[in-house]
Amino acid sequence: MTDIDALTGLFETLGADDALGWAESEAEENIPQLARFRFLRMAWQDIDAWSSAAPDWVEAYRKSSAASGAVERALRLGLTPAELGEIAREVAKETAFGLLHGLDDPADGDLPPGTVAQLPGWCLAELSPEGEPTGRILGALHEDLDEAEPQGPSGGAR
Repeated sequence: MTDIDALTGLFETLGADDALGWAESEAEENIPQLARFRFLRMAWQDIDAWSSAAPDWVEAYRKSSAASGAVERALRLGLTPAELGEIAREVAKETAFGLLHGLDDPADGDLPPGTVAQLPGWCLAELSPEGEPTGRILGALHEDLDEAEPQGPSGGAR
């Protein structure tokens, strides 16, 4: 089995639509695509939970949360838990996109440039299966958020 075959198998196991494309990009461009896809897959599990678990969180939020009044009003107006879940999923997706974009560009327009120049930054880095740093950074994750969206019965639709 070649490296691309092994990588393709891992991407398939993780549910990548274009497993071969992700694997080839990692092998040929030295981009940590497996780590990137795994991270984005985790983000999508959290994003999708807002729609798949909507009946549970809607009921819990009705009982006690800062949004209980808003949830109760939405239900009284005829929105279903599934519809609230669709809205919440989109909000979660936009929030994830913003956070992923902020990993690459932490610019804060409210601060003077001199202050920004003194502030630390951050990055998300790949570790080997043994937990050792590989030296490869998971950059531009926001660019592939939509590409990693799960499909099928358990995932959202593009």
